[in-house]
Amino acid sequence: MDEKKQNMSRREFLRRLGVGTGSAVALMALEPLNVLADDKKKKKTANNRMTYRVQHGSGEEISLLGFGMMRLPNNQEEVNQLVDYAIEHGVNYFDTAPMYMGGQSEVLTGNALSRYPRDKYFIATKMSNQNRRLWSYDESKRMYEQSFEKLQVDHIDYYLLHGIGGGMDSLKGRFLDNGILDFLLKEREAGRIKHLGFSYHGDVRDFDWLLDHQDEYHWDFCQIQMNFLDWRHASIRGGRRSDADAEYLYNKSEKTGVQCVVMEPLRGGAFGRMAQELTDKMKAVRPDDSTARWAFRWVGSYPNILTTLSGMNRMDHLEENVKTFSPLEVCTEAENKLLAEIADQMAGFPTIPCTTCAYCMPCPFGVDIPGNFAYYNEAVTEHLLPLPEKTAADFAERKRKFMEGYEKALADQKKWANQCQDCEECLPKCPQQIRIPNQMARIVETLKGK
Repeated sequence: MDEKKQNMSRREFLRRLGVGTGSAVALMALEPLNVLADDKKKKKTANNRMTYRVQHGSGEEISLLGFGMMRLPNNQEEVNQLVDYAIEHGVNYFDTAPMYMGGQSEVLTGNALSRYPRDKYFIATKMSNQNRRLWSYDESKRMYEQSFEKLQVDHIDYYLLHGIGGGMDSLKGRFLDNGILDFLLKEREAGRIKHLGFSYHGDVRDFDWLLDHQDEYHWDFCQIQMNFLDWRHASIRGGRRSDADAEYLYNKSEKTGVQCVVMEPLRGGAFGRMAQELTDKMKAVRPDDSTARWAFRWVGSYPNILTTLSGMNRMDHLEENVKTFSPLEVCTEAENKLLAEIADQMAGFPTIPCTTCAYCMPCPFGVDIPGNFAYYNEAVTEHLLPLPEKTAADFAERKRKFMEGYEKALADQKKWANQCQDCEECLPKCPQQIRIPNQMARIVETLKGK
């Protein structure tokens, strides 16, 4: 598009299309309506109010609602209908993998999307070589090439190392020692992969190692499990218990400059099975909102999220989710506090698994890490924590006792949790793999009171 066309006004553009002045004014009043097309932005129809996030490297606009293709109907016509509705309403990110539906997901997805211009959607798929027999270079490369065939594309927009977190031996065997990661890096350089990333399940040492080598690999994104329960209460991921809460995964990614794709925002449907007294608390604030809408709004409120995946195999679920993100209404501070309280009740209020070995010491900023954790755990044991709601009759008394005990246990304020600068120097020293800065933040929140 030359400079003259780029500077064409919306009104002039509509006039040349033969649209009358009155119609043009009416169309221009609709938001968001991007009438002028250019190389970087996708056209948005009048009924599309989808929220988008910008991919940092390319400037691509990615729908904050992503379509997870893991459990599609095993019927091409039904899949086509879902994809048609999604694209019509602004969804442009579609996530699949060779292992989904025994290999059929890529086929169904490819058939549905191939009916559209290639610039209408972004496709994500993965190197699903978890089975040891697929670890060889040839087998992994064959899987990669088959994805192109099944998806009917000449490039893959977002390609992932699937399910890292099985331990460093697995990471090395699947991607490093066999040369397949080097191959994928070259494919990105050649343009057949536009963005390279990984999805995480399990052993946080793998996650840390990949991000700590960001200068070498230049990850474009990573995929993590994140929801308001896993934020502070690590979940079972990929059949293994994660070593890190979602709070740590998100913060580490953000600090490294890597955007996040979120999986399991609804925690595998667990939020649809919440205790009635917990859903009643949500209904008291937003009577018309489902727990799913609460969960999606919470995830989407974080700015480093590129897209949020939802496995939608029913039209009613797709329609509701599209409404939630069109546009997304971010959570208020009060709503975030409510969801944190609900998460604590769902998971119990755990103590910090510190053995006071003091391997983490000294802290370069003077924080008494074992001392803070010891008193926090004591307060939990003595039922001072968690603090009740401010309106509770015993809130003030329990907060006073907690503060008095804290000041007695750590008389020197230079040793308090609020001195933590999140430098992470303590992390590799802790044999319990405690996410120490995150736990310090929890103590600071408790000191402030809810």
